[in-house]
Formats: sequence, structure tokens, C-alpha cells
Amino acid sequence: MNANQHNPVVARIPALRQAMQAHGLAAYIVPSADPHLSEYLPARWQGRRWLTGFHGSVGTLVVTADFAGLWVDSRYWTQAEAELSGSGIAMMKIPVASSAQHLDWLAANVATGASVGVDGAVLGLLAARALQAALDGKGIALRTELDLLETAWPERAGLPSAAIYQHEAPYATMTRAAKLALVRAEMAKLGADQHFISTLDDLAWLFNLRGADVNYNPVFVGHALLGLSEATLFVAAGKIDAALAALLAADGVRIAAYQDAGAALAALPATARLLIDPRRITLGLRQAVPAEVEVIEAINPSTFAKSRKHEAEAGFVRQAMEQDGAALCEFFSWLEGALGRERVTELDIDKQITAARARRSGFVCPSFATIAGFNGNGAMPHYRATEANHAVIEGDGLLLIDSGGQYLGGTTDITRVVGVGQVSAAQKRDCSLVLKGMIGLATARFPRGTKSPTLDALARAPIWAELIDYGHGTGHGVGYFLNVHEGPQVISPHAAPEAHTAMEPGMITSDEPGIYRPGQWGVRIENLLLNVSAGSGEFGEFLAFETLTLCPIDTRCLDHALLRADEIAWLNSYHAMVRERLQPHVSGAARDWLLQRTEAI
Repeated sequence: MNANQHNPVVARIPALRQAMQAHGLAAYIVPSADPHLSEYLPARWQGRRWLTGFHGSVGTLVVTADFAGLWVDSRYWTQAEAELSGSGIAMMKIPVASSAQHLDWLAANVATGASVGVDGAVLGLLAARALQAALDGKGIALRTELDLLETAWPERAGLPSAAIYQHEAPYATMTRAAKLALVRAEMAKLGADQHFISTLDDLAWLFNLRGADVNYNPVFVGHALLGLSEATLFVAAGKIDAALAALLAADGVRIAAYQDAGAALAALPATARLLIDPRRITLGLRQAVPAEVEVIEAINPSTFAKSRKHEAEAGFVRQAMEQDGAALCEFFSWLEGALGRERVTELDIDKQITAARARRSGFVCPSFATIAGFNGNGAMPHYRATEANHAVIEGDGLLLIDSGGQYLGGTTDITRVVGVGQVSAAQKRDCSLVLKGMIGLATARFPRGTKSPTLDALARAPIWAELIDYGHGTGHGVGYFLNVHEGPQVISPHAAPEAHTAMEPGMITSDEPGIYRPGQWGVRIENLLLNVSAGSGEFGEFLAFETLTLCPIDTRCLDHALLRADEIAWLNSYHAMVRERLQPHVSGAARDWLLQRTEAI
């Protein structure tokens, strides 16, 4: 039997090609996106996954009459190679996630005068402009009005229907009215009297609402049109009950049907001055705006505002970190007791760590799918164990665990590496280099307003010194009971140091350098850091980082001789803080484990 017959996705690309042929398209693009440009997609918009069988969160599919290719960056090469096997879809390697090499491929491989299609409802405005420019240069037409998945995907899901609920005080430390006033003040500064918002974390923050429409992120599917004295929230019917609708109405917020958002934009008067964020709106919605309306392009004011946590929010995040750290003490004490005595798999890690968090106060759900990779699996930064493909944790090596939780008072994200059996000298060297990189960033001081991508080299320097590098960024912003990946700041060599990436007080960012040796092991150590004031002087105001994450780092995986005296002092001081903060929250075996793993070196 042909191997392709075992792969259920093989029949799906032909169905898409049939729809392409009906519309006269030479090529069709399926991005990993929804109308809100979300990272994690509701089932309705997981068309790229359905068509390819590839489960990674990022990738762009291009289909022609005789070719299908999926463009993925280095984080996913190993995963994509395995998941695309037998599908007839080629893996197209790109160096970084922001690369747009598929545009060059289309320009080179589609004939002049032919048409390329893509659903404009899920195509970001900036991406659309780049695509249009690439195709225009080759005389290729672009059609954006076609959603071919409606034809090719008969069992496609509808809109998510989970109820929307209010994020209550005390965790919601700023009222909805105050947030609306803040955003309106920024609109006025920009000369706008209308503002359209599609990004789900911006909506959740602005209206003090939460939902369950997207896995791991407590957000809901919707749009909003904000005027200077009124606001309209566009959501599916039945998601907001009468009591919540009344509370929203008291703050000048009316509810409208989700599908009416485009029509509301189309109905704006010619005198309107509309603020949109070109990074956070789709082409389809931009096209709905009448040509007479003045459009002001700038970053969503809510994106800046929600990234800067108030001190009250930071206080709740610290409490959430204590709960999270206590859960991890329970988990790691179980893990070390179980290894060598019972069968433990990578799948068990996710079950046990989620169960430990679920016993803690304020826990809502995981903040992303747990990554538990033993030895070679840990070398894949976005590895995900499945029932069909997972490892038993036995013998010698390194176990990488990247996990996080959503709490009413904050979002957590932490990576630790655990030594299993004997840890080799080479593994200890890699762990020590990664720790040196993490400490290098965590102890930095820098001028307020420093562009976040420029800080990346502080974590890489000790790793680069040994002629080693890693393919992902070092840090991402983290939300407040919101998305685990949040902008506008990002610590990465692949991001441009633009004005919107400036570091400001209150921002929470991850610090997660790594080393990955394919087929052997992976090392990543991650803490979350809070931007705090380091004081001011004749050279202006400076910022430093407060380490928020509370969990021991496995010193058994370190070569102490590779650490400088100041790095050992940092580690011992960190462990002393972890012990002091977590000890009141744990007992029994978890407490014993905490005391043992926070001993000074």
C-alpha cells in the first residue's frame, strides 16, 4: 500500500485545488491566522493545520496545481518533517519566524497574468501590503475575497460559543471606565474620534472581560469600535448574559453581532477620523473603511497600556508566582520520587504539573501546552509529546520542562532542566552556559526606553563565546491573566528595534536562552522579569529587572567551575529568596524538596 494512503490529509489538498480551479487561481495561500491575528487559533480558523497535519503554531501553506509547500522556521523543522511525512506537502525552511520567503517563491513560480488567492479576512494588513508589492512587481493579480476553506472543509467548526465573564476586583485593579478614558485620551492626542480594535487580548484588557474561546489564553472572539463617548463590542449571540450586558451599558458599551463589525466600519461618516493599528488589523476589515474616512495608523493605545503593569497588578503577579512555585515544588518532589521507581513518560509530566497547579489558589488553566522533552526531544524548542509519539523518562540525560499557568492575578511561564540519572560533563557545560546567559540578562541595567531587541546579546554573550547559538528569541512579553506571549516588547535578534519596542517600567518579559543539540539534548532555563526603576542620574532614568519566577534551578546539572563568583552569588541569593517565599506555602515532601534544592553552592 502506498504510504500516502495512511495520511488523512492527502485528500484535503485536492479538495482545495478543486476550489482553486473553480475560481481560476494559480495559487492559494493559507496563513496560520484568524480575523484577530491571534497566535493560538479557535478551531474554525485552524485551516492550515487541517490541510497539512502540521500542529505547530506558525507556518504558511502555499498550494498550486502541482505543488504544496509549508514554510516554517527552525523551531519547527524537525516537527514539520515528521508531521508532513507522507502528505505530499514539502517543508520549506525559513531562517526566522518573521521571514516572508514564500512571497519570493510565489513571485518566481506563478506566471505573469495569473491570480493568487488568499482570504483577506485572516490576512494581516502589513502582510497584505508586502504580498501585494511582491506580486505587483511580477504582474500577478491578488484576489482576497475568497475563503476557499468554506468549500474545501465541509466539517469546519463554527464560531466559539463559550460565555464571556468579567475580570473582577481585586485582581482587576483598574475599572473599565478608567481604561476607556485612558484609551480615548490617547485617541484624542492622535486626532482620532473612532478606534477599531480586533486583537483579543486588547479587547479583554480594555473591557475587563475574559473568555475561553482560545486554548490557554482567557480571551474571547470579538471586535470593538470605540468612539469618544460610546463603544460597540461585536460578539456572537449568547456569549454575554443580561446582567453583564447591563454592566457594560452602564459604561457606555453596547453589544452588537460579531458579523456586523465590517458593516459598522463601512457605515462610518466621511468626517470620521479612524485610528487603526496596521500590525493588528486584517486587510478585509481595512477594506471595509470608506475611502473618504481619514485613517490614522498607530499602535493600539491598549497594547502599550496593558504591557505596563501597575504596582497593584505586580503585587498580584508576585502572589501568583508563589502559588505557581509551590505547585512546582509539589510536582518536582513527585517527579524525583517517581523516577527509577515507576514508569514515567513525557505525557505524565503534563498531567502531574497541571494537577499540581489546579490545587493552587486562583488557578484557571495552563497558559500554553506543556513542553516536556527528554534528551533528543528536548532539542526541539516547541516539542509536544503525543499519545502516538512520546518518550519514557529512564536512563541518563536531561529532561526539559517548559510550562505555565493562568491565574486570576497573573500569567506564569517557566522552563527548568532536570538531571535524570548521570548528567554528562558536556550536558553540565551546556546547562552552565545557558544559566550564565540567563543571569547576564537578569542582572542588566539599561536606560529607560531602550529598544528591547538590543538587550538580546546580553543573554547570548556567554553562549556565543563558546561558538554556540540558539535559533529563537530570548524573551517575550507576558500578559496579566492574558496572553502568555504579549507585545509590544520582545528581546530577539530577529525583531527590529523600533520605537514601539521601548522598555518601560511595569513590563514583564521572559528570559530564556537555550542550547539545542539535535538528537541529543536541549537546555533552556527561563524566568520572568519585571521592569523596575534602577534610579536616575545625569544620564537619565535607568531600569533593572526584578526576577518574578520562584523555582529552584537544578544545581546537579551545573559545572560550578564554569560559573564566576558573582554568578554563584546570584544563584545562591536567588535560591535563598525562593526558599523564603515558598516555604510558607508547602509542607511534607514538597517542603523537603524545596529545602534540598535551594541549598547554597
